[in-house]
Amino acid sequence: MKTLLLGTLLLAFLSEVASLPGDLRGKSLIFPQESTTAYVSLIPKVKKSLSNFTLCMKAFTDLKRTYSLFSYSTRSRDNEILLFVNAPGVYMLYIANSAVTFNGPPVAYAPIHVCVSWESASGIAELWVNGKPLGRKGVRKGYILGAEAKIFLGQEQDSFGGGFDAKQSFVGEIWEVSLWDKIFYLKNMCAYCPSGNLLTWHNLIHRDYGYVVTKPRVWA
Repeated sequence: MKTLLLGTLLLAFLSEVASLPGDLRGKSLIFPQESTTAYVSLIPKVKKSLSNFTLCMKAFTDLKRTYSLFSYSTRSRDNEILLFVNAPGVYMLYIANSAVTFNGPPVAYAPIHVCVSWESASGIAELWVNGKPLGRKGVRKGYILGAEAKIFLGQEQDSFGGGFDAKQSFVGEIWEVSLWDKIFYLKNMCAYCPSGNLLTWHNLIHRDYGYVVTKPRVWA
């Protein structure tokens, strides 16, 4: 019985160690191949319901198929927040399983810098890519986003913490992910992204699963 208890405590300790904050400045998370097992779990500094948010991140991929950039799932909504690329230059933002699509030109063979915001009061979602606005659209006006969430990079959740599809997995590199519980002027955010108050790259609480590698980044 004592051995079992010690084993349980050790597993809990190792889980906490694996999820300690890490300074990822100058580094990127690499997802080297298509899979249903590789992803990074992000833990916000504060768990809270959200009536507003701003999300910024940078990524590089040569994928031509669909893939997930950022997946925030709750027990009641698998796509509570989902930033999804449907085709090169075509971005979909899901709020509580309802989607709006932003159509832009296919990007060159280079990284993308994506910033998106949403506010409950108006339902307005705004998305910018590489410093250019792709428009403002309405979705889920009056909705409040749930606090108890699983937040993943690398996979799209079709159920709370799971339901992965290899053909929607991300292959490439992601860096400088930040999440705030407020709205910012995205033109400024695309020029300079301060640290997020919920997720911030220089003090990111995260845990890697499967084939994920952290390396010094090669893109600006």
